[in-house]
Amino acid sequence: MRLGCGVEQAWLSAQSRGDCTVITIRGDLDVVTSPQLDECLTAAEQTHNRLILDLAEVDFLDTSALAVIVGHWKQAEAVGGILALAGARYRYTKTLWITGLADKLVMYDTVDEGVLALKKAADQPRQ
Repeated sequence: MRLGCGVEQAWLSAQSRGDCTVITIRGDLDVVTSPQLDECLTAAEQTHNRLILDLAEVDFLDTSALAVIVGHWKQAEAVGGILALAGARYRYTKTLWITGLADKLVMYDTVDEGVLALKKAADQPRQ
């Protein structure tokens, strides 16, 4: 008999869309994959201060991933940027709602909706 243990990995990609970067994530965001998310966000922040995390294909999100998201959200806000979420499905990302972050973070139903909203916000004259 052979026993094995697999670790589910996250798949991340970053793509520029206008004046923002969309980071698409597939799989689990947990203590194992949170450093990968942190690295991806850090790299994206080098080119844009408007980020959208596409969570439509995230199957699990734990508090270590939330800590990474909150840290980068605070950094973005500190420099006048934004970190928004798109496609978060309650069933798989319920820690956002349990912790109250769903009420604090900017969230969109889809990436396209988020990109359009960020573009409109950027096009508005500053007061």
